[in-house]
Amino acid sequence: MSKPDPDAVRATFTRVARRYDLANHMLSGGIDFSWRRRLVRLANTGSCSSILDLATGSGDVVFALECGLESSPEIIGLDFCEPMLTQARKKRDELKLNADKFPFVVGDCLDLPFSDDKFDLVTISFGLRNLADREKGLSEIYRVLKPGGRLIVLEFSQPYWWFRPFYYFYLRLILPWLARLVTGDREAYLYLGTSISNFPNRFELCKELEAIGFKKVVAQALTFSIVSLHHGCKE
Repeated sequence: MSKPDPDAVRATFTRVARRYDLANHMLSGGIDFSWRRRLVRLANTGSCSSILDLATGSGDVVFALECGLESSPEIIGLDFCEPMLTQARKKRDELKLNADKFPFVVGDCLDLPFSDDKFDLVTISFGLRNLADREKGLSEIYRVLKPGGRLIVLEFSQPYWWFRPFYYFYLRLILPWLARLVTGDREAYLYLGTSISNFPNRFELCKELEAIGFKKVVAQALTFSIVSLHHGCKE
């Protein structure tokens, strides 16, 4: 199985950056809002004073956390695609949020520009499957978490067997053409289907997290298991 090529992934997101949010909401039927609410609910079960959101894209997870957390955290959003971060900063300004408290920075998930033991919580949503070296990326996340810190991964998964034929019919044949209508870029969403089909199911990803050193790893299947929410702790 070939690994994602960082340059190709960056180019893909650069092309769709301006209409990325619209495409996500339309192509998911709006269910993506529910998935983020579940992530925020899980985040609220522990300390959230310092948060790093990786593969932050246009910042939707950052803004969901800012709105839904019981605490008033500082959240850094990191992504390697500057055009996506441009969209995130525009939304931050529209929401009149403090740029110092909610910075969006360019960076590489495989070489995080932060010291050891820095964050209470790291989140990554729909970005883990795009890493060229998932083991290295997870190791970097583990490094920057404080002892007792947590990782939450929201990611596409493998659907329940009975739903799989319907899902992959939509993903491979219908979604790319809908995406072309919304974004003008069919190829970007052909990549989406490939990256999802090559990604581990929730049980396999739990094993990968445990192999890095995460403890108390659990996974919740969402929406017929097309998406899974993973949670692990650093001891």
